[in-house]
Amino acid sequence: MANKVDICGINTAELPKLKAQEIAILMKKLKNGDDDARQLFLYSNMRLVLSVVKRFATKKDNVDDIFQVGFVGLIKAMENFDENFNVKFSTYAVPMIIGEIRRFLRDNSSVRVSRSLRDIAYKALQARDKLSKGSPNEPNLEEIAKEAGLKLREVLNALDAISEPISLFENVYNDSEDSVLVMDQIKDVKNSSDEFIEHVALKEALNGLKSREKEILWLRYFLGKTQVEISSQVGISQAQVSRLEKNALEEIKKSFV
Repeated sequence: MANKVDICGINTAELPKLKAQEIAILMKKLKNGDDDARQLFLYSNMRLVLSVVKRFATKKDNVDDIFQVGFVGLIKAMENFDENFNVKFSTYAVPMIIGEIRRFLRDNSSVRVSRSLRDIAYKALQARDKLSKGSPNEPNLEEIAKEAGLKLREVLNALDAISEPISLFENVYNDSEDSVLVMDQIKDVKNSSDEFIEHVALKEALNGLKSREKEILWLRYFLGKTQVEISSQVGISQAQVSRLEKNALEEIKKSFV
């Protein structure tokens, strides 16, 4: 029995697991207007949304809201998916779900600045205006802090708090042929979308393998056993181990085509 993982009020152990062939059949039916197939397709792929929600949800965000937005991304992926793309549905859907959630967080984020920080910022701005009058040079932060009778750190924090945030999708360079966004100039090497998408695709591929194939891969690549050792442990010939390992790897490769 699968372990219960409750996310957004949904018990993931109760979600159906469909094989690639079953998903393809459902896709054809829903494209032909079968509402029952549409509902089952969305329900069976809800794990994709939940896996992305766990990445983006924080204490400050409403998990249910993020789930609903991610589900919209799943619906869009379902409606736009074409078998001619030659990729698994999960590989196609996850980037769309991520994009939908990112847009929601970008468009609905709000930063509230405390009254005390706003008061400090106001004093700092007054001091800056005073120092700027009659001077050809812009006063630095140390001069502003001294004029306002504030600590340098207080001025830094206050002015930073009231500054307008820059969108990751804002243009920093634009011409008739190409444009560069803020997000193009930064990189999170620990939490890249490509790595996350590959992780989800790999997990989906492993879930689609037979239990014996999973066991062979676990012993071979996670425990580092040889084919001879595996054949002795599971009670089959080395040739069978080799064949099962090859078949499993071929199935996994199909997920990344």
